[in-house]
Amino acid sequence: MVRFSRIQWPLPVEILKPVNNKLEGKIPIDQLSSLKKLKGIGFTENNLTGEVPSSIGNLSSLTQLTFDFNNLEGNLPMEMGLLKRLSIFSTAENKQASIIPVSIFNSSAITAISVAGNSFHGSLPTNIGLTLPNLKLLAIGENNFSANFPTSVTNASGLEILDLSQNKVAGQIPTNLGDLTNLQLLNLGANFFGNNSTQDLDFIASLTNCSNLRILSLSGNKFGGNIPRVMANLSNQLTKLFLGGNQLSGTISEGFGNFVNLYLLGLELNSLSGVIPRDFGKLQNLQHLRFDNNQFSGQIASTVCNATTLYYLDLSFNQFEGGNILDNVFMNCQNLQYLDISHNNFTGIISPQFLQTHSSLMYIKIGENSFSGSLPPEIGKLVHLVDFNVSHNKFVGAIPSSLADCSNLANLSMQANFFQGTIPPNLASLKSIQQIDLSSNNLTGSMPKELEKLQYLRNLNLSYNDIEGEIPNTGIFSNANQISLIGNNKFCGGILELEFPPCPTIKGKNRGKLKVVILLSIVLPEMLLVLGTVIFSRKLNWFRKFWSCLQRKARKHSNKFVAVKVLDLQKNGASKSFKAECKALRNIRHRNLVSIVSYCSSIDSKGDEFKALVYELMENRNLDLWLHPETTDKPTSSRSLNLSQKLNIAIDVASTLQYLHNHCVLRKLYQIKV
Repeated sequence: MVRFSRIQWPLPVEILKPVNNKLEGKIPIDQLSSLKKLKGIGFTENNLTGEVPSSIGNLSSLTQLTFDFNNLEGNLPMEMGLLKRLSIFSTAENKQASIIPVSIFNSSAITAISVAGNSFHGSLPTNIGLTLPNLKLLAIGENNFSANFPTSVTNASGLEILDLSQNKVAGQIPTNLGDLTNLQLLNLGANFFGNNSTQDLDFIASLTNCSNLRILSLSGNKFGGNIPRVMANLSNQLTKLFLGGNQLSGTISEGFGNFVNLYLLGLELNSLSGVIPRDFGKLQNLQHLRFDNNQFSGQIASTVCNATTLYYLDLSFNQFEGGNILDNVFMNCQNLQYLDISHNNFTGIISPQFLQTHSSLMYIKIGENSFSGSLPPEIGKLVHLVDFNVSHNKFVGAIPSSLADCSNLANLSMQANFFQGTIPPNLASLKSIQQIDLSSNNLTGSMPKELEKLQYLRNLNLSYNDIEGEIPNTGIFSNANQISLIGNNKFCGGILELEFPPCPTIKGKNRGKLKVVILLSIVLPEMLLVLGTVIFSRKLNWFRKFWSCLQRKARKHSNKFVAVKVLDLQKNGASKSFKAECKALRNIRHRNLVSIVSYCSSIDSKGDEFKALVYELMENRNLDLWLHPETTDKPTSSRSLNLSQKLNIAIDVASTLQYLHNHCVLRKLYQIKV
């Protein structure tokens, strides 16, 4: 149903502009056609639907026609070419998808065309600059136009705004583009311009004639070669310069400091190298700077923070280096909100002074460097912090409980460091947290049960630590796809998909102690009885050594089943192998690797050595017997495995090998649990 109740008919006005009046339905051309003197229609920011009707051509007196920000669909009618007086036509941000009728481009009175933010396709007329000589604004961004750059556009000498961005236009840019001396905005971003050649940016020289140029975007194309030195001669009125997402290479020459009004500069996603020129310190109005994903190297001059207005800085994925860069370089950037220097070669610490003077920081990303030291409690001063990433560095010490004061924190990435101690329980007060990664550290103690109450938490990774205790089974812990706890061998309980052993029952006076079926103190005498015949055989001396050595450890591990591996010291290098295996087993923590309980290294009265390793007992015995029961003397159906079980075994073995190769410093072969 059409709703134009807010408009009273007939209208005495020449220009109708019911902006943001929540008008609904189709364009009321039948009612508008009665207005013989109507010169302008501006139905911007309403809820109009349907197509522009062909009867629009009857409004021959129209000079302005705007339908921006509605829900119009379908084609533009050919009859629009009948509007010979039309000067301004804008239908940006709708849902129209068609080829723009050529008749629209034949009206020489037109000074502005804006169809941005639709799904128009086809190509611009090659003679557009000849048929529209009075054109001042051409904005066709965010559509599906193709073909090559219309070189005739340089004939529209009065053009001030040219926006062809986010289309599929290709080819080289004409080297006489600077004939458009009135250009204020040139946006060619996100197309297929250029051919990764050294001539791609030759047109830049002509743009030095455009003294009013304020915005230049060439990002997201195929421009190659070096940034031409002549670019430093562009208008000093330039405020925004986008060159990112191309195939540019080489170094940046001095001269960018001439752009004293520049506040946004993007050079990201290229192959640029060398250092940041020192004259960047002249850009004192700079607010947004991107150098990420290049091959820059060397140290960063402290002058980069001469721009006290700088709030966004991204230097990630380069080869920059330097020590204590946070204090020595970025201390004066006190208005920073976004800082990303990850994936470089920086060293140093995070000092309390830096945190105290940068309370406006919302994003700190310094992962994949060589920062060290501990995190100061002043981290809690960053009350606006949303993303904190210090992963893959050399940080030590405890996780500051003051992180809980960062109430807006959504992403916490601290993996692959040397943090130790327990997980602060008050992290559960981070109501906005969505991702926590504390994996591959030296954390101990129990996991705060309160984490299950975090309703927005979508990813929790605590793998490869030494955390223990019962795993909750509600909240995020109810979805095995959202948590990773592998490499913590002391966990128990949790949902079945996590495949951790059930927690022992705790009751009575023994509360706080694990209930076991058979204690080692009971098992050891039984072992004597079972192996009684061995005592009186030639193994008597061996067993005495084992008993004597194991008794000294029995009290500490009196609640475990064990398996004993005795080394044959007659073999060359056995003692050295024993030391190496002990060292390796000390460092590994993985749920699919057999845990070492203790070891025995002793010398009897005759001076003979005895060395043995005491492992946790693998109750299911030999994996080979499970996979190939037919090779045993008495194959039984109880040992047969189905395909799903074999696949799970293969996955567990692969997970173990991946840990040994990528997460364990000492790479050796170990026994694998079944």
